[in-house]
Amino acid sequence: MTDAYSTLSPSPRLLLGPGPSEIAPRVLRACATPLLGYLDPEYITLMDETQTLLRYVFHTDNEWTMCVPGTGMAGMEAALINAFEPGEDVVVCVSGVFGERMVDVARRAGARVTRVDAEWGTAVQPEQVAEALRGVKAKVVAIVHAETSTGVLQPLEGIGRIVHEAGALLLVDCVTSLGGMPVDVDERGIDIAYSGTQKCIGAPPSLAPLTMSAAAVEAFQARKTPVQSFYLDAGQIWRYWGPERAYHQTGMINMLYALREALVIIKEEGLEARYARHLRNQRALIAGLEAMGLRPAVEDAAIRLPSLTTVMVPEGASDKAVRDGLLTKYGIEIGGGLGKYAGKAWRIGLMGYASQRSNVMLLLSALGDLLTNERVDEGLAAASGVYAA
Repeated sequence: MTDAYSTLSPSPRLLLGPGPSEIAPRVLRACATPLLGYLDPEYITLMDETQTLLRYVFHTDNEWTMCVPGTGMAGMEAALINAFEPGEDVVVCVSGVFGERMVDVARRAGARVTRVDAEWGTAVQPEQVAEALRGVKAKVVAIVHAETSTGVLQPLEGIGRIVHEAGALLLVDCVTSLGGMPVDVDERGIDIAYSGTQKCIGAPPSLAPLTMSAAAVEAFQARKTPVQSFYLDAGQIWRYWGPERAYHQTGMINMLYALREALVIIKEEGLEARYARHLRNQRALIAGLEAMGLRPAVEDAAIRLPSLTTVMVPEGASDKAVRDGLLTKYGIEIGGGLGKYAGKAWRIGLMGYASQRSNVMLLLSALGDLLTNERVDEGLAAASGVYAA
């Protein structure tokens, strides 16, 4: 007897968590475009166009700009293991879960890791990086630009200069920032940057954009040992994305279609307009939450991440019950806390296509209902005030 399976029909969801984020209808349509071969001349043209668009969003002229096959975690691992060899010193800045992951990945790959720690909800300071580099001859300094576990946007100004004066490479995680706020790879002296497609870029998860400066490429090409992973070897991936067009792995055809379409949307909107939209919606959300008596986890407004807001669960409320209520009653997903914030904070994503006024107002209303918050009207008025300003 053959089992009967229903037609695939996921429940409607408004994705306002830490990722994946909402996807524009035209990007979803691009996913359904018929396949080409991964070396088809037309597909190669689409790869070239995607590279050009990625350079635009990264704000870089780096030749080695490509996509690692895999999610943002594949991007993290690829960026790190291509940047150093076993036994070399690496400085990792840690202010949340994803900094901790960098430490783990680097140690597994044989690096001697020096940590630079900041309290959760705060940023690493340039003088901390300088102090660490006085005690070790580092090959790489790695830092998270947008720490998804805490909602902190790490200032990068001045860090590139400190790192380069010490003779090291600057490696930056911009998984939750690329496409939603300035990354400015060249201007900030970033040597290696990686991201993911499923957050501010607004495409499905499966690809990890990666860009490497000339200095990073030179260091890679001077390696004495091969990269431990063939699949994540930047040189092998570049043979496919670069002029040689040599086979590395089967291209993620439909996902590249989607990424290209999402990047075209970013180009059409313009980076400055896109950054302003993310910031305006974040400020409206926070104004509404604060008017309702909810407290952002990041106290310093200057380092709050526009794409991901952490808010402390109010006293007497159940983290899981509220999130479950949002999902079952309103079809809205938000994220729970990670690490030190587990059970204590909610993570609200306003990324890419999801960063809209209507979503801010709907979420504030839904939270007010579930929390029986008597100040929800004040929250909605405060958010509206941001948009009216």
